[in-house]
Amino acid sequence: MSSPSDSTHPTPAQGLAGLTLAALGVVYGDIGTSPLYTVKEVFSPHTGVALTQANLIGAVSAMFWALMLVVTLKYVILILRADNRGEGGVLALTALASQAVAGQPRLRAALLLLGVAGATLFYGDSVITPAISVLGAMEGLEVLTPALKPYVVPAALVILTGLFLVQRHGTAAVGRFFGPVIVLWFLLLAGSGVVQIAQQPAILQALNPLHGLAFLSERGWGVLAALGAIVLTLTGAEALYTDMGHFGRRPIRLAWMGLVLPALALNYMGQGALLMGDPEALANPFFKLFSAAWLLPALVLATFAAIIASQAVISGAFSLTKQAIALGFLPRMQVRHTSAAASGQIYLPAVNSALLLGVLAAVVLARSSSALASAYGIAVTLTMLITTLLTYVVISRAWKMPRPLALAATAFFVTVDLALVAGCAIKFFDGGWAPLAFGLGLFVLMSTWARGRALVMESIHAEGLELEPFLAQLEGSELPQIARTAVYPVADPSRVPQALLHNLKHNQVLHARNLILTVVTESRPWVAEAERAQRQPLSERFERITLHYGFMETPDVPQALEALGLPAFECSYFLSRETVVSTPGSGMARWRERLFGLMSHNAGSIARHFRLPDNAVVELGTRVQI
Repeated sequence: MSSPSDSTHPTPAQGLAGLTLAALGVVYGDIGTSPLYTVKEVFSPHTGVALTQANLIGAVSAMFWALMLVVTLKYVILILRADNRGEGGVLALTALASQAVAGQPRLRAALLLLGVAGATLFYGDSVITPAISVLGAMEGLEVLTPALKPYVVPAALVILTGLFLVQRHGTAAVGRFFGPVIVLWFLLLAGSGVVQIAQQPAILQALNPLHGLAFLSERGWGVLAALGAIVLTLTGAEALYTDMGHFGRRPIRLAWMGLVLPALALNYMGQGALLMGDPEALANPFFKLFSAAWLLPALVLATFAAIIASQAVISGAFSLTKQAIALGFLPRMQVRHTSAAASGQIYLPAVNSALLLGVLAAVVLARSSSALASAYGIAVTLTMLITTLLTYVVISRAWKMPRPLALAATAFFVTVDLALVAGCAIKFFDGGWAPLAFGLGLFVLMSTWARGRALVMESIHAEGLELEPFLAQLEGSELPQIARTAVYPVADPSRVPQALLHNLKHNQVLHARNLILTVVTESRPWVAEAERAQRQPLSERFERITLHYGFMETPDVPQALEALGLPAFECSYFLSRETVVSTPGSGMARWRERLFGLMSHNAGSIARHFRLPDNAVVELGTRVQI
């Protein structure tokens, strides 16, 4: 995502129409490909739903009202209002909620852990979504001719591999292509649905929510299996909120109300109408909507739509990882900026490679969208539930909404979310465990890193020397002086930097000017340039500088120092490279301490993270016990 000064950030100059078109291409690719597989799954054998006219009307009604209640009412109308200075997503919402309870450390810590859990579940969804979208599109080859069935999985693997390989080049050029293609896709969804509805207008009864309620209530315990399939209509709902920083809430709302919701509703009703007249079409009701002449264009558009859906999830994973690094939940890793104009267009090689391996494994093991549908749902519905709980904190504490109203609204959405979670939970042993296991592994990593960094800070504070008394002693020394500026980046500005101690011990010199530098990541996405730096003189030769950045920004220390009148060519940067040593004690379990030590050892360079010039960095090692 981009900063307010970037071209990708919503600005009046870009025009509402242009932003709405762009939002269609990025935000709605995921939910727009749900018709490829959802109706087929609702009436698959494992749900036990018979293919009757009453069930068709009831199921389509339940799907339509799921879109209305969860996507329209919860996300588009309510949660899009919960922006953190224009940014959205579970971590942005977590930061907003934690600000609202800043005076309650235990509650704040619990909310942070809840937000981290939501973020890790998003990664589980990031593995399933590209696989199910592209496989669902490639299954149209079977409808085109059964002889192509053996090529469905290989074709999906080739497309997905190519998609991940081009990530390093950025998405700017492809992004301009996304919007118009998705518009064509939604027009195709709407048009194909209208044709079938005209032949079976009885399906319009699905607009009555009573048919949906009757359908669910008649299922008994089988309602869980039905809900586990109906939840597929909601794939990508989180993207509405996560991508708000790209476009702003108004274009996202206009795109949903003006095109996406009507097109999805018409297509789902169209598939229901088709099955009323031709039950044999259940083999693939989406592609059976089209005549032989329209089948190939539909297949091509479906493929592009699936690629766009996958791209949106991959870009979301990159943005979420960058947020997690800035907020201290993941170690530094390489972040490449693929656009000079838009800082939000980033590429993380490690994340890209991990997702590629996960997605390819999902395709090879599942081999069909139906098999992947069994694995889908638990992660995304739990994320929805976490979003609802965090939103309650925001609306009750930050917005000061009357407590009874906040509780009533939250209770309604929690009930809906819990029903969907329960419907997906029965798929746990059919593959639903996979995204949960993936998310749990990431949660262990993220929580271990956050706790480990806290222990490191405690160790530095306890074992380090107080800065100001040390500087008072240093003022009377007769050490040789170098006419340059030494910059010492530190996490705890109240303690003497280890790199400074090593420099004095080994080089026996003191620079004419010494900056004790701290970079603080705020729980807001952007920090204005006027609020960037704070300066505090400590002595004749020492100064404390604190630089503030938002969690969506990439720190550029040389640029910030230049703005303070400190030319880059005069500065040398002295860094402490921490070697973490695990010791017995009450910090963490030994295995977690060793895991943290491994993560710390493999963390990306702080010099690269702060954009320090390679030829001006001196790195000195230090041991830290936890």
